[in-house]
Amino acid sequence: MRLSKIFTKTSKESTADASSVNANLLVRGAFISKTMSGVYSFLPLGMKVLSKLENILREEMDKIGSEVFLPALSPKKNWEQTGRLNSVSVLFEARGANQSSRKTNDTSYVLNSTHEEVVTPLVQQFVQSYRDLPTACYQIQTKFRNEARPKSGILRGREFRMKDLYSFHDSKECMMDFFLNKAIPTYQSYFNRIGLGNKTVVALASGGDFSTEPSREFQTLIENGEDLLFYDDSSETWYNREIAPCLAKVWDNSTEQEQKRVDVLGEGIVGVEELARFLKIEVERTTKTLLYSVDNERLVAVAVRGEYEVNEEKLKNVLNCKTLSLASAEEVEKVTSAKVGYAGPINLPENVQIIWDESCKNRKNFECGANKTNEHSINVNFGRDLPKPEEFYDVKTAREGDLNPKTSVTYKTAKGSEAGNVFTLFTKFSEAFDFKYIDQNGKAKPVYMGCYGIGTSRIMGILAEIFHDEKGLKWPANIAPAKFYIVPIGKPSEQSLEEAEKIYASLSEKNIDAIIDDREDASIGFKLKDSELIGCPYRIVVSKKTLKENSVEFTERATGETKLVKLKDLDQILYS
Repeated sequence: MRLSKIFTKTSKESTADASSVNANLLVRGAFISKTMSGVYSFLPLGMKVLSKLENILREEMDKIGSEVFLPALSPKKNWEQTGRLNSVSVLFEARGANQSSRKTNDTSYVLNSTHEEVVTPLVQQFVQSYRDLPTACYQIQTKFRNEARPKSGILRGREFRMKDLYSFHDSKECMMDFFLNKAIPTYQSYFNRIGLGNKTVVALASGGDFSTEPSREFQTLIENGEDLLFYDDSSETWYNREIAPCLAKVWDNSTEQEQKRVDVLGEGIVGVEELARFLKIEVERTTKTLLYSVDNERLVAVAVRGEYEVNEEKLKNVLNCKTLSLASAEEVEKVTSAKVGYAGPINLPENVQIIWDESCKNRKNFECGANKTNEHSINVNFGRDLPKPEEFYDVKTAREGDLNPKTSVTYKTAKGSEAGNVFTLFTKFSEAFDFKYIDQNGKAKPVYMGCYGIGTSRIMGILAEIFHDEKGLKWPANIAPAKFYIVPIGKPSEQSLEEAEKIYASLSEKNIDAIIDDREDASIGFKLKDSELIGCPYRIVVSKKTLKENSVEFTERATGETKLVKLKDLDQILYS
């Protein structure tokens, strides 16, 4: 690759996304260019990295599946059939952008955020018998998700590259065997190959609407990662905070004398911190009470200590329900006689079950909503103002400082960035499409499925977040845009340029990626800084000074170590 032939240019100025390491360095290094919020163009250097990441991934996926390429558009009827058209909050709709286009075809399509609705009926065409199972296919495709707040460069966007693999099985046992003994080890092999293996852990996470079995997230440990992970030493298990079982950090004021309950007017207060300051109490005395509609049949009130959030995944498990949604403003007002934000557990109708989180134990004189608009009750006590709960539950999202319920020891925590995930789908999608196979006894049985994703453009961002220093990127050798960055110093007629061209030609003949910085209008200092910003593993500087000693200057980007290498010995380094 000749830099003189590439239209892009690097930049020494921080970008508008400077708070995101990957966005700042990848834009400045001319790997990507921001088109709009959450959408990036991949430039020549970026395509080199992305292609290498995806080709290595193909080599691993080919061990367990066959590659296909599925459409970005799908008919709405498929999503209606699975019941997800109106429930997946990130779906984009595609239709003709103007009257002329809509006159030609006014049909609306789903711009796929995921491909279960496409791959299930596709495989169904070819799989009829138990002899056809198990089978698996994968693709590397552009996905589209209507993210509310795209952020962190290419870590979270509205358009991104993704590898998704789907497996099909004749039983739950076969599905779980593929999930645990084929998919997960193959993922681990991939992350090892691209330099993330020793930085990536497998964490239990929500199975979502797909499965009661936890998904497995491959979380790369990064200081500024967006996910908080909890480590259980006793079982050597990592949890995503969304499902981490936890006990609240102890706050026990049970030795206090009970005070008289009072309702306090407090209008327009936002957040528990502001409420605590207003009431001159600790945040731990405050209580959040939320009302939920359960299976569209009944309302349940959920109370957690003020600094916590209700975890709907845990709540669904406690209630053993299929669907759960926050009650509407009308429902809240009907039950509490107050506007949203002032609900409390006192004097709720008898048919409204109250679920108390264990964080609310051992408290006296606590606060809760008064079920009166703009009013808060303080000095609330169990046994006097409220029946003492027969049982407390863990229905909160874990926070740093929480305890492991198994050991009552404070969890070790770490920040992570999700690099991949694997799900068991069971029969959710096969049942939606009536996808069955005929078993050995001639009986029709449902097909079991799994899905397995890796965001390849996201992986590129994660690598940039990890492999960099104050000067720029430091790519692992097998996914760098080039292994060698050659810098000739001198005029076109000088021997240094001729020797640099010889090195470049020799590497090209052997299909070894190299960049030669042959820009005539760039200064020596600019070229050297660009070599550090772009981050190829090795830099070769050829100059009149080095050639006097029949040598080149050879620098390793990872360590910064520089040495003179004799021309006669250079081949041994380049091709070893």
